[in-house]
Amino acid sequence: MRFYINNEHLQQQIEYPSRYESPNLFKSTVVVFSTLLLFLLLFTPFGVYEPEHKMNYFFICALHAFSPALLFYLYFSTLNYFRRKKQLLPNWSLLREYLHMSLFLILAGIASFLMRDLIYNNAYNWSLRYLWEEIRNCFVAGIFFYFFLRVVSFYFQTKQGSPFVLQFQPLKNEEGEKVVSSPLFITTQVKQDDFSLNIDDLLFVKADGNYIELTKSANNKIETELKRISLSQFETQISAYPHFFRCHRTYLINMFKVEKVTGNSQGYVLSFIGTEEKIPVSRKQLDNFNNCYQQLRKHHIA
Repeated sequence: MRFYINNEHLQQQIEYPSRYESPNLFKSTVVVFSTLLLFLLLFTPFGVYEPEHKMNYFFICALHAFSPALLFYLYFSTLNYFRRKKQLLPNWSLLREYLHMSLFLILAGIASFLMRDLIYNNAYNWSLRYLWEEIRNCFVAGIFFYFFLRVVSFYFQTKQGSPFVLQFQPLKNEEGEKVVSSPLFITTQVKQDDFSLNIDDLLFVKADGNYIELTKSANNKIETELKRISLSQFETQISAYPHFFRCHRTYLINMFKVEKVTGNSQGYVLSFIGTEEKIPVSRKQLDNFNNCYQQLRKHHIA
């Protein structure tokens, strides 16, 4: 039987999960600590040999829960610092998440191994056997909790309509239909930078400081232009055309040009014909994106 992995799904860009962001990191750490402590107290996993214990079992469980929780907080605090420093915050994927979680679980196993002398009277505390056991146990428990929490999170988000991507169908204009009159004249703060734009050809717009980068498809050819105007100013001037949607802090898209939507409840990724560039839909804009799509689709069907 052939084993198949969807590499595209693993590597596609999604928004950085809110559970790892600095404002939510302490809450996530408390959830990790509380869940692990409850699990250890209720199920006493991996075997318990009381004569080796140097302290009460409750305190042993508390240490085994506190150690990965503290490590979780420090690991993702450090990761957030370097991502902000290198301006990589929008750059995230499921593959990156799985790799970071694997590294975190290895570190958690090593930390549990280093605590053994504090907790147990055992002449072999520093053996490779116990190092392997601690790392293995962290992986077994960590993978279980990680996917359990992901499934629970996915369930509540699907009740809010997040998995809309499964039902997405590209929006198409009727043959010969024109949504707007072209060209559209765009004014800027400097008169000599004003320009005309065939808005029907526009795929998406990317903010670049006080400039915008226009990506267009004309005669089956992708063209990119840089114009001196902010994205907010440009968006205001085309606000009469509801098929243009601000899907992200730095992106404005033409909904009629979206060919494919992928992603999950943490954010969507949009694809367009003729270009390999992927445009993210931020998590905060998921509901607005869904509503915009549904309204345009109803109008198109009608």
